[in-house]
Amino acid sequence: MRNDLANELEPVDARLAARLAALRAEQGWSLDALAERSGISRATLSRLERGETSPTASLLGRLCTAYGRTMSGLIAEVETDPPQLLRRADQPGWTDPDSGFRRRSVSPPATGFRGELVEGVLPAGAVVSYDTPPIHGIEQHVWMLDGTLELLVDDLVHRLGPGDCLRYRLFGPTRFHCPGPQPAHYVIALCKP
Repeated sequence: MRNDLANELEPVDARLAARLAALRAEQGWSLDALAERSGISRATLSRLERGETSPTASLLGRLCTAYGRTMSGLIAEVETDPPQLLRRADQPGWTDPDSGFRRRSVSPPATGFRGELVEGVLPAGAVVSYDTPPIHGIEQHVWMLDGTLELLVDDLVHRLGPGDCLRYRLFGPTRFHCPGPQPAHYVIALCKP
């Protein structure tokens, strides 16, 4: 990675780029093999691994599917010395450069646990789509804190408002849309099968 690019990246983005490169190497996959598995172009994968660009939520979702990880799990892998208690100020966050979607890993990063909590804030008018689940059959609970969210799961759109909670097992594509006028603020509980 070029030094000028490394200096421009947030520390978590730089560690994420390095982890993506390491995961591919651990699998013994070429860029072409990962491109075929993820549906992401070889050139984009190369730029992501070199830290020349930040991944979007959609790209991270596709990579997590290829590697059999949740997005929170992948982000937790780039955190150092995971604590048992994670104060709000220390909870890692990430922002999708395309949609402005903000994601915060609420649960302390750990291995060996099946559940985790993630906070999401989707700006008014924004859409984030995932072609496949990170882990086939993962259970998710979406609890709306504020705003409105239109969530497509299994070809059915669920319109959620404050206090609503939707539980489902994920086997196919999903689409998160905030119709506005205010951002959609929600918590997702992820439970690995």
